[in-house]
Amino acid sequence: MKLSALLEQQFNLPSIPKVVALLLTELERPEVDLRKITQLISSDPALTTRLLQLANSNFFHLSGKISSVSEALALLDLPHVKTMAQAAASVTSPKAVPGIQLQRFWGYSLNVAKVSRSLAGLVRQNQQAAFTCGLIHAIGELAMHLAMPQEMALIDTDTAPLDLRRARVERRELGYCYATVGAGFARMWLFPQPMVDALEHQYAPFENNVYEPLAGVIHLAAWRARAREAGMGERAMAVTFPDAVGVALDLDIDAVLQQDPFDWAAHT
Repeated sequence: MKLSALLEQQFNLPSIPKVVALLLTELERPEVDLRKITQLISSDPALTTRLLQLANSNFFHLSGKISSVSEALALLDLPHVKTMAQAAASVTSPKAVPGIQLQRFWGYSLNVAKVSRSLAGLVRQNQQAAFTCGLIHAIGELAMHLAMPQEMALIDTDTAPLDLRRARVERRELGYCYATVGAGFARMWLFPQPMVDALEHQYAPFENNVYEPLAGVIHLAAWRARAREAGMGERAMAVTFPDAVGVALDLDIDAVLQQDPFDWAAHT
């Protein structure tokens, strides 16, 4: 499928069933805890994507400016959030995306978000935007599996969706990868330009005419989380560490590993 055709598809990205249930319960309370609402939505890539899509729509006249869940919630009324959560409740099946173990994908995405936030602090970038980018950086992978399950199954056979080589293999086989797809949707949804650039260039930061430090941050965070998914030891991580990206951000492997979250997300 050509990239243009893929970006014309309509997708209902699946949310985490437990998170949606807790969110709806909280929204029914007489006194809603906005901090809890923020935490719940910020743990779910699909809910975060839906919320940012709504907040950046032309309806609120702030398109291209909202880059985090907290910013979006400051703009939106709770009825908007409740409607979004109710819509998400209909798309919560853990088997909703062919070829993707969603429990694992959700945990991995949250881990990338956490590492991204920490790394952004080191290089003086917007930590909230970095967290958001990390959380949604691989939604293009879900879209690709939903749009062309057979083609993706062939790629999955040799290179798992969370393999470190995944973007390179997809680009070789398809001419684009999950990063391109995610950025394409983010651009259509009027997300802030730095986020679009970060998503688009995450697979090869600084090898283009756009210097967006967030792209490097996401690249390093994804490397760390995928290395953990693969169970890599110190030697394997040293071999696969993206030195060129680290040099551009003035971060070596030790600095990156020191940002490991104390609460890695589980897969269950």
